[in-house]
Amino acid sequence: MNLEYKGINIFYTDNGSGNTVVLLHGFLENSNMWKPFLSTLSKNNRIVCIDLLGHGKTECLGYIHTMELMAECVKAVLEHLKINKATFVGHSMGGYVALAFAEENPELIAGLCLMNSTAEEDSLERKKNRDRAIIAVKENYRRFVKMGISNLFRPKNRIIFSEDIKQITEEALQNPLQGIIAALEGMKIRKNRLPILQHSTFKQMMIVSKKDPVLDYHSLINQTKNTNVKVVEFPDGHMSHIENKHYFLQNIVHFIENK
Repeated sequence: MNLEYKGINIFYTDNGSGNTVVLLHGFLENSNMWKPFLSTLSKNNRIVCIDLLGHGKTECLGYIHTMELMAECVKAVLEHLKINKATFVGHSMGGYVALAFAEENPELIAGLCLMNSTAEEDSLERKKNRDRAIIAVKENYRRFVKMGISNLFRPKNRIIFSEDIKQITEEALQNPLQGIIAALEGMKIRKNRLPILQHSTFKQMMIVSKKDPVLDYHSLINQTKNTNVKVVEFPDGHMSHIENKHYFLQNIVHFIENK
């Protein structure tokens, strides 16, 4: 389904009934990433999946897609659907958007799961890497996307999940160049949102992977110290929903359905 917002179309899906769960995909992904889990999750819940700005079937809105702007679009969808409370699950960039949403609208959050994501801002080195990525994607879009997707997986899993990587890459190549650059610019300037983990009263969970090539395992564990955040650890890479599919679903169901 599409919602017109600020002159663009925002694509979303809405399945099932019950307590609402909002699923937010990561960079280069789209809402299709959640399809394998919808039949299970929508049995007892209302599952809303949203294509974030410049990804999937959602159009671009300017030249920098800040996490705050993406969160505004998420709120527009929820208001359109008359949803006033939801549990959020955000993968990577989707987690950054969920944190931005939670900061602005804490009363709308029933729970927050950061899946292979972080509450910290980019380090100086990471910001430089974003700038390099912007140059790389302008020079050779296809090569950037292909390498970008493959590098999210634990090295040994790149062969095991080669078909998944191929499919994700094909879908990622449908994203407009402007959307990719706008997201990189937005992630680069996002703020530190550790206080949300430290002070929020809603339930929280963080899924971390020991061999995540994108995020430092020890840094993520440190973020959860002296908080009420439940930590779930997986042995593989950044793509828990593929590399650790069964246990990922098990933990998500448990998180959603337990108060």
